[in-house]
Formats: sequence, structure tokens, C-alpha cells
Amino acid sequence: MEGRDFEEVEHTADSALRIRGANLEQLFCNAAVGMMQLAGIESLAGPTRKRRIELQASDSESLLVAWLEELLYVIEMEEVSFTKFDLTVEDNTSLTAKVQEAPIGNIKRHIKAVTYHDLKIAQVEGGLEVTVVFDV
Repeated sequence: MEGRDFEEVEHTADSALRIRGANLEQLFCNAAVGMMQLAGIESLAGPTRKRRIELQASDSESLLVAWLEELLYVIEMEEVSFTKFDLTVEDNTSLTAKVQEAPIGNIKRHIKAVTYHDLKIAQVEGGLEVTVVFDV
């Protein structure tokens, strides 16, 4: 796909990102990076560690929300950001990820939740696209 993998789009009350990826794995990685940039998360230099995340959901949209919500939870509770993602999505309902964490230096905008508002992963030329609305 050409251009950026995500972009902020206007939304009435919340914040939204239009995210693109060649496949579900790339779409989910780009969504995670976009969400962290939307929040203005800055990582500190220092020790990193790896974490394994496994999630199940009824469909790919629910899996995407579960993925982003899990990352938000870890960001808030453990004050870490994510610098690398290696993930696999199977049958649109199962995600296994190995992520690398780094300490957070700053969060400029707290995201309260990932919403299902008009959430639909669509096939587009060159891959997949979705718009995710975040409650800020």
C-alpha cells in the first residue's frame, strides 16, 4: 500500500484513525502504532522486555477491539509502551502476538476506550482498511 499506514480522521466528539494494511496482521500492527501515536506516547530508553498476548473473539472486528483494548490496559496499568509487534491472526478469531515493551516517558492524551462505532474491516485495493473510533 502506498502512503502512510494510518491517518487521523475527523470525528464529532472522539478521535478516529483510518488504518490500512496488506493483511490482518499488518492492519493490527498499524492500528497499535497509530493508537500510540494518537495518544502521544513517548518511550524512554532503557530495558525492554517481551510479552506474549493471546486473544480470541467472534470475528475480526471484535478481535481488533480486543487487541487494542489489551494494549491500552497494559499501557495504563504497567506504564509501558510497545516498540515491536510480531503477530499472527488465525481464522479471523484468534490472535497470538509477541510484543516488545519499553518504559513510558510521557502520555499526552489518554484514550479511555476503543469503540465499535461503525467498525468494519473492508477489502480495498491493495489490502484492508478500517476506521477505528477512540473515546478520549
